[in-house]
Amino acid sequence: MKLVILDRDGTLNLLGDDFITSPEEWSAQPGALEAVARLNHGGWRVVVATNQPGLGRGLFDVVSLNAIHAKMLRQAAAAGGRIDAVFYCPHAPDEACHCREPAPGLLEQICDRYGVEPFDVQVVGSSAEHLQAGAALGAQVHLVCSGRSAHLQPGQILPIDFPATTRVHASLAAFVEQLLPPTPAPLPAPAPEAATQSGTPPLAY
Repeated sequence: MKLVILDRDGTLNLLGDDFITSPEEWSAQPGALEAVARLNHGGWRVVVATNQPGLGRGLFDVVSLNAIHAKMLRQAAAAGGRIDAVFYCPHAPDEACHCREPAPGLLEQICDRYGVEPFDVQVVGSSAEHLQAGAALGAQVHLVCSGRSAHLQPGQILPIDFPATTRVHASLAAFVEQLLPPTPAPLPAPAPEAATQSGTPPLAY
């Protein structure tokens, strides 16, 4: 199985002022859901892994979070794509859980669910914590320059909190462009046959 694990905030959706607490506050990053569709059409399954400490802090409840994700899934489907599942850590930072990124527990759950080996997994996101979790898992890690990393760009030296194995892409669409094999150019249409000129029929003897 070919599996991509995406971060949510800043990668699939625009960042809010603080926490996104309702579906109305969730807006897709331009081109992100279309990139998910391209992954699907290329044979890749897409799963989201996200820290949601607002749950642990009581800023929103599970009903609201499910409604946010339902909107995300609907919009992905409208763009021609599919997000298979959303795994989230509901804990506040001081709860010392194993599933809050940069710990790899959430990603380990995903690998167990889908029966994939970590080194075959592509972990993609715009936050250092998501990529640290991917590196701890042993996956291939990719930074997209959106969200909290919008100030970064490919070719730039990354801050030290990013794993040394991180590959950098301008956007989620750029990552997909590099991951998928190039689409063969259509063959040129055959040239029309030259018209046969009519002439005087030969004389019959």
